[in-house]
Amino acid sequence: ATIDFAKKFKGHGWVGIKFQLDPNQKELDEIILHVRFKQNEARLQQETLGVLGVNLIYGAFYKYEKPKKLLKYLYDHIEKDILEIDMINFSGPNFKHVDNRLMSLELIKNNMTDAVMFGPDGNNLLPAAVLYKKSILALRGSFRPVTKVNMDMFEKSYDIFRKEATVDPDNTIVIFEITLSNLKASGEIDEQDFMDRAELLCSLGHTVLISKFQEYYKLVEYFNNYTKAKIGLTMGVNNLVDIFDEKYYRHLSGGILEAFGKLFFKDLKVYLYPMKDQETGQILTSNSVKVHPRMKELYKFFKYNGKVMDIIDYDPEVLDVFSRKVLEMISNNTSGWEDELPKGIAELIKQKELFQNKAITLKA
Repeated sequence: ATIDFAKKFKGHGWVGIKFQLDPNQKELDEIILHVRFKQNEARLQQETLGVLGVNLIYGAFYKYEKPKKLLKYLYDHIEKDILEIDMINFSGPNFKHVDNRLMSLELIKNNMTDAVMFGPDGNNLLPAAVLYKKSILALRGSFRPVTKVNMDMFEKSYDIFRKEATVDPDNTIVIFEITLSNLKASGEIDEQDFMDRAELLCSLGHTVLISKFQEYYKLVEYFNNYTKAKIGLTMGVNNLVDIFDEKYYRHLSGGILEAFGKLFFKDLKVYLYPMKDQETGQILTSNSVKVHPRMKELYKFFKYNGKVMDIIDYDPEVLDVFSRKVLEMISNNTSGWEDELPKGIAELIKQKELFQNKAITLKA
């Protein structure tokens, strides 16, 4: 479907190929992708689609053994700023070794799209289809590994969110988001480390979004492309303080006010999970959070207008649990880390030897 006559909606659609590499092959191989056109003329979009189709056929027959290369070949003679591939799935006997979550990661790494999504079954999802007209609760984190704090944040904020007047619980989706910058925190992206995190979140039945949106307002803008319903962001005190830090908005002509206009313009609410000050033992909430003096009045404006809500019924027992501390304990083979994780997660880490590569790195 190319651009409409009024040029209001850019073209998008599905492209796929079912093919047979061996005459005796009973099950067919299949590659399915979803594309979005960024050009403003139907003729140009049709030409781009034709080139993409040729690239896909070539890749399917000559690069099927190297799916990462196949992805790059899709852009032969196509500029990345005129076509976005926001979902791809490989299936069939010749792609049994391919993990579609890793292919999603490749789309982001190669700047083919801004965000990718996969479901609990590990298959890639089309974000537009999943988010369309839904109320969204998003929880950002490293989930390395997912801990009791993460689950407490999710459960308590979801309880509040689904009781909001404008939220239909049957039309609500919870998204666990990991940013690309978080995956790059220790330098280059470690694919095994990414897969370990994905494995745990999927085992808990969650939908995962990998995005390039370091700033929250970009994430909210992205969600607003697909829904006008309520959006909730669950975060800790540290993240809220970062939101009110001007250094993240210097590239915007309107600075922090432009970012906040995009962030809080729609029906958005922040669900704030408290933090325990490790030195004083004080519990920090929205009432005691310390933002820059210049930002105090701006913060008060959003607080008193009900845009920031404290999670009150949190579990005080888990406030001392930190992912990085748990990861260090796993790496150093220190006992006791199992108690910091949700039910079944410790067993899965041991059974599948997750985060073991990280252990070698840390010991070295």
